[in-house]
Amino acid sequence: MARYGMVLDLDRCIGCYNCQIACKDEHVGNEYPGFTKAQPTFGHFWIGIDEVERQLDPSRIRVHYIATPCQQCADAPCMKAARGGAVYRRGDGIVMIDPDKARGQKQLVESCPYGVIFWNEDEKLAQKCTFCAHLLDDGWAQPRCVQTCPAGCMNFGDLDDPKSTVSRLLQEKKAEVLHPELKVKPNVFYVGLPKPHLSGRVLFADRNEWAADVAVTLISQAGSQRGAKTDVFGDFAFDGLDEKAYTLRLEAPGYRSESQDVVLKEDASYLGEIVLRAQ
Repeated sequence: MARYGMVLDLDRCIGCYNCQIACKDEHVGNEYPGFTKAQPTFGHFWIGIDEVERQLDPSRIRVHYIATPCQQCADAPCMKAARGGAVYRRGDGIVMIDPDKARGQKQLVESCPYGVIFWNEDEKLAQKCTFCAHLLDDGWAQPRCVQTCPAGCMNFGDLDDPKSTVSRLLQEKKAEVLHPELKVKPNVFYVGLPKPHLSGRVLFADRNEWAADVAVTLISQAGSQRGAKTDVFGDFAFDGLDEKAYTLRLEAPGYRSESQDVVLKEDASYLGEIVLRAQ
């Protein structure tokens, strides 16, 4: 049997909110017996979207959109908090809240470390994303949110099938889970989660103009290197940095090389103008 999971490539997400709209279209006002009661019109976001805004430098802001469906944890805290088998895992790995057994069990909402279980006051029932299990059982290949994603950000499939799209992405890209420190073994993975960013601008002193095509090398304390070149405005940038301390080296023909030690901030570090002087 398949073991379903998702891989979300945030580098492709355009923030259209189609996934959230599709989820509401599928579940608001629609009850699926044995799977879930209808989602309330307001207050529930079974696939939430966190907008993370970062100022990369004085003139550039980047917004990351992080979709957060149920993480379908292999070590799900909600299962431990449930009474009487109110939360169970299907053979395909999808964690389900039984719409009958879970009535009155509000503790399920607080049990989720990702905050993706919601309370339906009218039904006195905790509810969440089901990976559209009712559709999968009806022969659909994907949940509604994945099916409606226009940018190819959301990917769904069998994590145990090496030929599936999700398995291929996990092999080819640097995917990770949200908040690995929780140690709940999620089956939703992310590519391109926001990480420390380093940027700056280079100036040729003798010409008093922005320095294009300067070779910029970022060297970690372990000795690994990443390279870039300045653009026509003298700008350079490195994203997705995993370490805190680096050495930055800048080189251009006819100019003295420049090196400086850099300690990154948690979010974005802008070094300002770096001046290269003629030899």
